[in-house]
Amino acid sequence: MPELPEVETIARSLRPELTGREIVSAQLLWPRTLAMPSAEQFVEQITGQKILGVTRRAKYLDLQLVTYHLFIHLRMSGDLTIKDAAYQPEKHDRLILGLSDGRQLVFNDTRKFGRVWLTAHPEDVIEGLGPEPFDPAFTRGILYSRLIERRRQVKPLLLDQAFLAGLGNIYTDEALHLSGVHPLRVSDTITQDEANRLYQAIQSVLLAGIEHNGASFDWVYRGGSFQNYFRVYGREGQPCPVCGTPIQRIVVGQRGTHFCPICQVK
Repeated sequence: MPELPEVETIARSLRPELTGREIVSAQLLWPRTLAMPSAEQFVEQITGQKILGVTRRAKYLDLQLVTYHLFIHLRMSGDLTIKDAAYQPEKHDRLILGLSDGRQLVFNDTRKFGRVWLTAHPEDVIEGLGPEPFDPAFTRGILYSRLIERRRQVKPLLLDQAFLAGLGNIYTDEALHLSGVHPLRVSDTITQDEANRLYQAIQSVLLAGIEHNGASFDWVYRGGSFQNYFRVYGREGQPCPVCGTPIQRIVVGQRGTHFCPICQVK
């Protein structure tokens, strides 16, 4: 699943291509892709809307329109690309938006888990999300307070989008290794110093991911190179880049989790 760096990369690539364009048509090829409103309302409401900007909130793409916000969550296999006027729908295309310059914005989703929302009220979609890692209001002290207020294993907690928005399996494993925190640590046992290291590590791995256009980790998301710089993720049995100990893999909260048993303190 694309995480914050991958979604940020997509938003940055689409922004100059879409900003200022008008949506002149909408083909909803698989109705269940649409979370809200109804299919009829969607086509009526989005047609004629000008795209004012393309941003990101957590793992959601946000196309800001004159009257509405078009939120797109790629989930497991979603892909959003721009095609020329001659493009014909393919098997796994779920939504195609015609643009005023003749091109088409295509949402392709093989596994059908991706969702689209059109709403005039963004809080309908994103109200329950936690803070953004790069929000100036999200400080080391805030992270520490949020950690010790809960009593949960730190790996599943960081994956909880209501706790902190945008992290997924890859960047959580990378941040925990960089900070030296074991994924099974209970959050209210983490010290202020450890929280400070974790805060810095989260920002560092996300920035590195964005710098390398995300990670191309499967057949869905392509074009990034951060996978070449993984410290632990997907490296079971390979040497830790810090101490040389073989990286271990366990399952935490039903998610494959990679860590160094020496560098990460339990």
